[in-house]
Amino acid sequence: MPTPHASTEALESDACYLAMKTHDARFDGSFFTAVTSTGIYCRPVCRVKLPRRENCRFFRHAAQAEAEGFRPCLRCRPELAPRAASWSTEDASRILALQAARLIDEPDAWAEEGPGAAQIAARLGVSDRHLRRIFEAQFGVSPLQYLQTRRLLAAKQLIADTRLPMTQVALASGFASVRRFNAAFVEHYGLNPSALRRAGGAEGGEGKAIEVRLGFRPPYDTDAMLGFFARRALRGVEVASTADGKAPVKGSTPTYVRLARTLRVQQGGQTHAGWLQLRFDMEREQMLLSVSDSLAAVLPIVISRARAMLDLDAEPMAINAALHEAFPHGDGLRVPGTVDGFELAVRAVLGQQITVAAARTLGSRLVEAFGEPMATPIEGLDRLFPTPAAVAAASGDALGQLGIVRQRQAALQAIAREVAAGKLALHAGADVPSTIAALQELPGIGAWTAQYIAMRALRWPDAFPAGDVALQKALGVTTARAASEASQAWRPWRGYAVLRAWHAPSPTAAAASSTAEPSFNNLTTAGLTT
Repeated sequence: MPTPHASTEALESDACYLAMKTHDARFDGSFFTAVTSTGIYCRPVCRVKLPRRENCRFFRHAAQAEAEGFRPCLRCRPELAPRAASWSTEDASRILALQAARLIDEPDAWAEEGPGAAQIAARLGVSDRHLRRIFEAQFGVSPLQYLQTRRLLAAKQLIADTRLPMTQVALASGFASVRRFNAAFVEHYGLNPSALRRAGGAEGGEGKAIEVRLGFRPPYDTDAMLGFFARRALRGVEVASTADGKAPVKGSTPTYVRLARTLRVQQGGQTHAGWLQLRFDMEREQMLLSVSDSLAAVLPIVISRARAMLDLDAEPMAINAALHEAFPHGDGLRVPGTVDGFELAVRAVLGQQITVAAARTLGSRLVEAFGEPMATPIEGLDRLFPTPAAVAAASGDALGQLGIVRQRQAALQAIAREVAAGKLALHAGADVPSTIAALQELPGIGAWTAQYIAMRALRWPDAFPAGDVALQKALGVTTARAASEASQAWRPWRGYAVLRAWHAPSPTAAAASSTAEPSFNNLTTAGLTT
């Protein structure tokens, strides 16, 4: 159990109470408030009646509140809060604990029974005992308690937002059996799962879309993010909609309000295919996620990938504190992610040294030639991105007819073979240094491509393609070494600095003498089109 000071360590209780009083979304997911008079814990944005100050305890993590016997609020639903995504580059023990938490937080890294402490310790190269010690020092709970909270909150969301049978809920949220799931639910929440569903379960049934709300911390530049994906949308796989639903006029700057795409998820030897649709509710600081019923069994993974795709777990206050002075106009920018690491890697290779439009054309041709057709209720959304096996098996002639040159054919098929064989994992739970090294050993994959994949697919906030010409121009330097030296003050948020440099409306502080800057929307240098 956590020590008595675990709830307030590194937290200013009065500041937390003020944030809760004002429902400040900037702190959503950064702490949770437990109310001793009710036994419930809430997000800072919860709209229930403000509890008395003396009845409040503040925890940095939901697992800490649950370890102390508090239950999640059924109104604000703590499972919808942004994840705490703190990073460090100095304290080795803290780095190790955060890496362990990252593995637990990432459903794509789960085995069928979830990551145990021993497996995580082996993955990180330390003993089980050492991992437990540093994890409890950092989070106030054991890795098992942290994992149990993640599983229970994932299950709670499935119960509330879907009509999945409880057996599927248990398995999808990482429990080995329904018996263990029921026992854990009753022990932590004081009621059985069926009672929770009767109290507020989702309506509808098979064939209907699942709708989920996901929180994020403001500020958030939705125009930049949705515009980024709209300009790179592949025919059949992605569709972006404008406010009036009409096609954008050439030369105009349209405002996109909705993004939809197809998705394939593999888990437990099974393949689940479907579609998702995303739009923002800025008044509530939420994203509205609609998911096809066919993906209900893997909803925790879909939610995690959607959060990564739109970078909903970013912590703007920490990032802006490090970057605002050099990049004052980018406080709302996020790093675009992906729902499929292999797809992102393919796009990165196809986009090397060509324009956005050319990269989109090549990608669309690849989808048309090797992607699997799929029916959806969304116009223009009718294909899945090709599987690694399909790309690996494609002949050189077939790829050449699409306009893909031999060098990039070799890179694409090398990545496809490694991913298909399970030797290369391209998701947020992957080990960053070893994955970057493995990528650079493949033909046609240099430092820039590896760093770009790390930034978007591995969700590494400190990724920095120092050799990028457009980035160097934005920073007012001429060499990769100079760019790397200039970036040291921005660690561990250099990936966000890259986005701000690309998007800068005027030269940054580091490039005050330069008169030209790259455009985030129309980069054509060193592969920045992807």
